Amino acid sequence: MHIVVNEELKAYIDPLSADEYEALERSLLAEGCRDALVLWGDTLVDGHNRYGICRKHDIPFNTVQNERFQSIDDVHLWMIEQHLGRRSVSDFQRGVLALRKREILAERRARIEANGGEERSEVPFDTDGAQPAAAKPARVNPNESRKEIAREARISSNQVGMIEKIRKEAAPEVVAAVKSGTLSISAAAAVATLPEDEQRAAATGGDAELKQAAKRVRESKRKPREKPSDDVLALREQIADLEAENRNLRREIETLRVRLGESVPEDADEAMAE
Repeated sequence: MHIVVNEELKAYIDPLSADEYEALERSLLAEGCRDALVLWGDTLVDGHNRYGICRKHDIPFNTVQNERFQSIDDVHLWMIEQHLGRRSVSDFQRGVLALRKREILAERRARIEANGGEERSEVPFDTDGAQPAAAKPARVNPNESRKEIAREARISSNQVGMIEKIRKEAAPEVVAAVKSGTLSISAAAAVATLPEDEQRAAATGGDAELKQAAKRVRESKRKPREKPSDDVLALREQIADLEAENRNLRREIETLRVRLGESVPEDADEAMAE
């Protein structure tokens, strides 16, 4: 069987960690390859790790054609949907995938409108020219909001905004740190506000330095307490003087009571206090 591994598709989803890969290899050696590899024409779409391990250990495997793929966008959207539902995918990865989905759908909508309401099918990578069965273009929702993206990725709207910032402004070293889990999404978004050379310098210093850089950014953004105006200061001083004068008057009243040996009427207290 001729199977083509396209590097762009293989790299479209973040690779397994070393531990995850070893666990998959142990599972395949013990139980065999139970899930069929998904193909588009002769191009491998899903199962790159299983395919590599099966070839390495001569483990038999099956393949299946996905007849619904009409374009590379269909392939990407299918891959995204598969991974959004997996528990092992991190919050950051799910956010990136949901944002990719929004971008694909927006581009598809623009392309369909430019083609007069139709989407042209594509030939799979490196095939002999045979096209998969035609399918209707996927429905496009051009108004996917950040809230909807957050719900699909099972994260908060605020996290979606931070992931957008990381994708656009973070240096590769910072992205790698948040992908590995050593840097939180919020910390990576904070570091991403720094110039790229400062980001790289922090990354060179290790995980601790990256976290310190995020802390410095956060502290610099905290608004200092506003200083009171001159009028407010003058009013406060006047109030303090009046309160001091009131206390002195009350002491004088107490002194008079003691000297006269009789009580001073309450209305006198009030008059002097005023």
